Amino acid sequence: MILASGWQPSASLDALRLRAQVLQQIRVFFAARQVMEVETPILSEASITDVHLGWLECHWQPAGMSQPKRMFLHTSPEFPMKRLLCAGSGDIYQLGKVFRDDDAGRFHNPEFTMLEWYRLGFDHHDLMREVDALLRVVLKSEGGEFIRYRECFERVLNINPFTAELAELQTLCRQKAGYSGEPMARDESLQLLFAHQIEPTLGHTRPCFVFGFPASQAALARIDPDNSDEACRFEVYVRGVELANGFHELSDADEQLRRFQQDNEKRKQLGKPTGSIDQRLIDALRAGLPDCAGVALGVDRLIMLAIGAEHIEQIISFPITRA
Repeated sequence: MILASGWQPSASLDALRLRAQVLQQIRVFFAARQVMEVETPILSEASITDVHLGWLECHWQPAGMSQPKRMFLHTSPEFPMKRLLCAGSGDIYQLGKVFRDDDAGRFHNPEFTMLEWYRLGFDHHDLMREVDALLRVVLKSEGGEFIRYRECFERVLNINPFTAELAELQTLCRQKAGYSGEPMARDESLQLLFAHQIEPTLGHTRPCFVFGFPASQAALARIDPDNSDEACRFEVYVRGVELANGFHELSDADEQLRRFQQDNEKRKQLGKPTGSIDQRLIDALRAGLPDCAGVALGVDRLIMLAIGAEHIEQIISFPITRA
C-alpha cells in the first residue's frame, strides 16, 4: 500500500533490478566495441534553440559575484560531447540524466535518462545498423525494418509529403488528426500528421527505422548530398513509441549557427523565449568535427519496452511527483 506522503519508490524493486541489468548490458555493448564512456556537465551557460523543446534553468552565485549567473540544465549532452569529439576523443558514449520542461505522462518525466553516442567514420545508415544491434541485445528483437519517411506517408495517408500541396496537408490535419486551430505551416502540418497518424503504426513486429526526413527538419544533421530535399537523419520506433533520433552530424559551423538563428526566429514567431546560442560549440565546429554519426536514445522508454511496463513511473525510482 502506498502512503499519502509518497516517500516510497514508484517502481518495484524487481523492476529496478531489471533496470540495472539493462544499464549493464548497454555498457558491455559499448565496451566490446571500444567506445569510451564519458561524462559532461549537466549545467551549461547556454540553453538550446530547438523550437519544440523547453528547458529548465537555475542560478549560480559564487562568492564575490553581485548577481547570480543564469545556468541551464542540459536537454541533451550533445553539445559538450561534440566538443570532446573536436578535441580528438574518438568514439564516445554517455549514459546520464537530462532535463526538459515538459509535462509528466506515460512516456515522459521532466528528468530522464538518455543514452547518446557518436561513431567516427559512420554515416546514419551505419548507425542505424548499430542501434539495431543494441536493440537485439536489450529487447531480444528481430532485425529492424528500414523505411523512408516518404514511404510512411504513402503507406498510411496515400500522399507524398514532399510534393503534396499545403492545403491538402492542412485538410488532413483537420480530418485525420482532429486539429481545429489556425492553419499551420508545412513542417508543422507534417509533424502533426506524422505524430498522430504514422507513429502509432510503426514498429509493432520489429523495430522500425525511419530515415530521409525533410531537409527543413534536419536539426543538427547534414543534408543528403544526393538528394537536397532530405536530411541525413533517422528516428527509431518500437511498438509505436519513439525511441531514438540520430544524425549524420553537421560539421559546418556557419551552417549550424545559421540554423540556431533560424530556430530563434521561429521561437519569436511562436511567442516563445529565444534560446542562447552555445558559442563554445560553434568554436569547436570551426576547429573541426570529425566525420561522424550520432544518436540519442531514451533509456527509460527502452527499459519500459524491455520489461513490458505500461508507464514510465514503473521503471524509475522517484518520478517528478515524488522527487
